[in-house]
Amino acid sequence: MGKPKRKDLPDLGHLARPGAEIRLRVTPRASCNAIVLSEQGLKVLVTALPEGGRATEAVRRLLAKAMGTAPSNLDLRQGASSRYKVFVYLGPERD
Repeated sequence: MGKPKRKDLPDLGHLARPGAEIRLRVTPRASCNAIVLSEQGLKVLVTALPEGGRATEAVRRLLAKAMGTAPSNLDLRQGASSRYKVFVYLGPERD
């Protein structure tokens, strides 16, 4: 399917505030990479397998792209081996 383009992702730039916690649910082995906003919260679908941290890294890259920042600005705080993850934004405030 290919990588999703920035225009196909929701704009999550409002989450790019230093210290902001981003809670989400991950679905590995999905048919495509996507971010879904719902009443239950943020849901991230990735095609990567949940082995060796591949799905977590795919989520980090996809989330960073939607936020308009570098993946290195996102630190995984909880959920290394869980579907429910908490990332913390460590980068500069985005205008």
